[in-house]
Amino acid sequence: MPPLTYANYLDLEKLLTLQRPRSTPPEHDEMLFIIIHQTYELWFKQLLHEFEKINRDFSGGDLFGAIHSFKRVRTIMKVLVAQIDILETMTPSSFSSFRDRLETASGFQSIQFREVEFMLGYKRESTLRYVKPDFPGADRLQKRLGERTVIDHFYDFLETRGAKIPAELKSRDLTQANQPDEQVQKEILKLYKSSPEVSILFELMTDFDEGLQEWRYRHIKLVERTIGAKKGTGGSPGVPFLKESLFRPIFPDLWAIRHEM
Repeated sequence: MPPLTYANYLDLEKLLTLQRPRSTPPEHDEMLFIIIHQTYELWFKQLLHEFEKINRDFSGGDLFGAIHSFKRVRTIMKVLVAQIDILETMTPSSFSSFRDRLETASGFQSIQFREVEFMLGYKRESTLRYVKPDFPGADRLQKRLGERTVIDHFYDFLETRGAKIPAELKSRDLTQANQPDEQVQKEILKLYKSSPEVSILFELMTDFDEGLQEWRYRHIKLVERTIGAKKGTGGSPGVPFLKESLFRPIFPDLWAIRHEM
């Protein structure tokens, strides 16, 4: 067996063959478009990996494990935003030169990003309309729909710190989105005031939430800048659908108490 090298550890020869422009002759910016979106999918995979760990940290009461992981996911969000700066070097006319080659392919079909949303408690039936049962990963997304979210595991963590979580939240319909709760807000506020180390976690969660909202805003402006009011590729609804989630916090209970601190 040959010795392990950088190239075969990362399976580079295979990785570097996965960028296949569809335009003929190849349009220069199509390579950038492909690489940016492949990179997004790799980061989404890492986010899912990190949130699986955060769920374990929360349910296990591991404060410092959760702090470490939220620092990481916040930093990943900064990278996702920075990638938009790169994509914005592509003009609308550059995109138009190969857009038709995308046919029915659309970013709305990103299973992994929808998994991220579902894991974070943002579950929308409307999302599933853009995912056909034969899409690779559709079964994973359907499974995520019925799983406990990061917020549900966060309730476990709060209980390890003495918080009283309403019974109806612990027995809620998991296929529905998490909603803010006044009792949870009161318990978080108590911990903010009595446990400085826990307040560090709360601030990191808020940082991540703000970073996700920043990414959503930059993504919408990128789409508006590139295709304006046109429908997205594959007939996806484009900007109006994206605006449904704009400025919608993932951790609303953390935002609701800011004026009381």
